[in-house]
Amino acid sequence: IGNNNLSINGISTIENAKKGDITFLSNNKYVKHIKTTKASAIIIDNKSLISKNSNTTFLIVKDAYESFAILLSEIQKMNESKKSGIEKPSFISKSSIINKDTYVGAFSYIGENVIIGKGSKIYPYSYIGENTKIGNNTIIYPGVKIYKNSIIGNKCVIHANAVIGSDGFGFAPKSEDEFTMIPQIGNVIIKDNVSIGSNTVIDRATLESTIIKKGVKIDNLVQIAHNVTVGENTVIAGLSGIAGSTTIGKNNMIGGQVGIVGHLKMGDNIKYAAQTGVTKNIKSGNTVIGYPAMTKEKYVKSYIVFKKLPSIEEKIKRIEEKLYNLQS
Repeated sequence: IGNNNLSINGISTIENAKKGDITFLSNNKYVKHIKTTKASAIIIDNKSLISKNSNTTFLIVKDAYESFAILLSEIQKMNESKKSGIEKPSFISKSSIINKDTYVGAFSYIGENVIIGKGSKIYPYSYIGENTKIGNNTIIYPGVKIYKNSIIGNKCVIHANAVIGSDGFGFAPKSEDEFTMIPQIGNVIIKDNVSIGSNTVIDRATLESTIIKKGVKIDNLVQIAHNVTVGENTVIAGLSGIAGSTTIGKNNMIGGQVGIVGHLKMGDNIKYAAQTGVTKNIKSGNTVIGYPAMTKEKYVKSYIVFKKLPSIEEKIKRIEEKLYNLQS
């Protein structure tokens, strides 16, 4: 709706856009900016919000946020580094296979029998341990450490200083004041289209594999322990931790600072509010809050009582005082 021949040369938020920019509206909190924005075009999914006298051009879509994300992805592709080849100094074992169009940045280390797929990028100061396999078009940002025997899929992104395949936290009491380390001889398997944030750590399994399934998105500063399985398309926000041998279902949404204890089995399509502490299995489709985690419905009822505790305490004190006076 508007000027079909409009030329766009920038992209911005609706409140900060200027002439020539395209923006989007998907949150009703920003509806007020439709009349005041200087953006030349707005992506929108609610036609009724359009001002009749507006000089702005509108693109009507099914989902404005998703459409804007697609647009950002296309812009990112235009701006992506076109680097290829192997920079020096770097070490690449003669037994490794580096496919065509792969980029290996300076000061990187590629161990024995490593396979790196076509179009992948290994940025400077990365470490790729022996027998590791990395798929096609995967990006390993600077300073990433990938321990031996790890398997990374296609179109993955691992951000700076993440560690994949470090020791699982396995120790057995040997005596009253000493622990013996349990060797961790498994590996980590990361499927296709997974994104892993900076300074996130994924431990290798004691036996078998720690598995991150297709489409998982992990934020910065997340800890995933040994033998954990994270289901497809699950998202995990920063500062969360999942203890060993827990299975997370598909399409879970895990908020920031969530802690999940070990040896649990989580269902599918679960939402975890920030700072939730999970101590038992959760069935599919629930939203859980608090510590220990409880369903949203139970939490709301409990919180109503919790807010009243100070006044309840005062009432109890007054009752105790009256009882004491009666007895005396």
